[in-house]
Amino acid sequence: MGFRIAEPSRRGLRLTRSWNLAARRAVCTGVTLRLSVLDRSHTMQGRSPQYALQETVRFAQQAEALGYHRFWVAEHHSVPGVAGAAPTVLAAAIAAATSRIRVGTGGVMLPNHQPLVVAEQFGVLGSLFPERVDVGLGRSVGFTSGIRRALGRDKDAADRFGEQLVELLGYLSGQPGRFPGVHAVAAEGLPMPVFLLATGSGADTAAEFGLPLVIAAAHGDDRMIDTIDAYRERFRPSAWAARPYVVLARSVAVADTSEEARRLLVPEAWATAESRLRGEFPPLEPPEQVLTREMSERERSQFERALRGHVFGTADEVAVELKELTARTGADELLVTTTAYDPADRIDSYRRLAALT
Repeated sequence: MGFRIAEPSRRGLRLTRSWNLAARRAVCTGVTLRLSVLDRSHTMQGRSPQYALQETVRFAQQAEALGYHRFWVAEHHSVPGVAGAAPTVLAAAIAAATSRIRVGTGGVMLPNHQPLVVAEQFGVLGSLFPERVDVGLGRSVGFTSGIRRALGRDKDAADRFGEQLVELLGYLSGQPGRFPGVHAVAAEGLPMPVFLLATGSGADTAAEFGLPLVIAAAHGDDRMIDTIDAYRERFRPSAWAARPYVVLARSVAVADTSEEARRLLVPEAWATAESRLRGEFPPLEPPEQVLTREMSERERSQFERALRGHVFGTADEVAVELKELTARTGADELLVTTTAYDPADRIDSYRRLAALT
C-alpha cells in the first residue's frame, strides 16, 4: 500500500546535499510512500489490559483489510496505560490472525534482553510466518530503577547496545562471534529485515551497520531532518540493506472536520502530559472528559505541548501536509501511530488515510 505523492509544495525543502536534491525531485514528480501501522496497545479508562491486547489483534486484521504494509507492536514495562509488554508474543498472535500484512516490532528494546533470546524468538516467528516478520530494535532500557532491577539490567545497559547488536546480527546471519559454537538455530538465514529506532545514537548506529532507520520528530522536524540527512550521508551498504531506508513515524488523524480530527488526539495528549508531570503514563480517558477537565496552568501547558507535531485534519488537509512532509524528508515509508479512545474512531481515521492512496 502506498500514498501517492504528486507535486507537493516546495515550501521548506532542504536541498543541502546532492542525494536529498535527487530524492526530493523524485518525490515531486510522483513516488509511492508505503503506509504502515505502529500500535502500542494503549489501555482505556474502564477497560482491562486484556481488552487492549485483544483489540490490537482486531486492529491488525482491520489494517490488513485496508491494505497497510506492516503492523508493528511496541515494548513497554510496568506502564498503566500500555498493555504491550511482550512484543514478540503479541506479534505471533497478530501473524496468526492475519495472512498478508508484515508483522514486527517497533521495537524490541535490546538492552532489556539477551541477544540470543531475541534471535531465537524471532527465529520462531520467522519460521512460523515465512517472509512476513520484521525485526525492529530499540536501545532504550527500563524507565525506572525498579523496572531495571526486575529486568536484571542497570541504567548503563544501553551503552552496550552496539555490542549487543553485533551479537544479535551474528546469530541471525549464522555467524556468531562472541560465543563460538552457539547458534540461534531457527533464525539463521531467514529473510527477516532488521530496523533500528533512532533513539539516542540509534541513527548513527543504523548508518554504521547499514540498517533501515525508524525515526520520529521527538525534537521537531528540523532536527529530525538533520538526523535523516546525516544517516543517509554516513550509511554503509550491508548484507541487510543496499541503500538507506527511512521509516518516518508520525501520528496522523483524519476526520470529517479538523476539530473532529484534533479531538481524536486528545486522550493520548492528556496521558502524555500526565506522564511528563507525574512520571506515569495512565490509561486513556474519553476526550470529552479531558476537554472539560479543570487544568492548572502547568497541566494546560503540557497538554497543549503534547498536541503539537501531529498531522490532523480533513482528508484534503492531511494529503497536503503529508505531501509536504514527504518532500522535506524523502521518507520511504510512513509508520502511523494514531491512538483514539474509541477503536471505531481510530479505524475510521485509518480508513480515510488509506483512501488517499
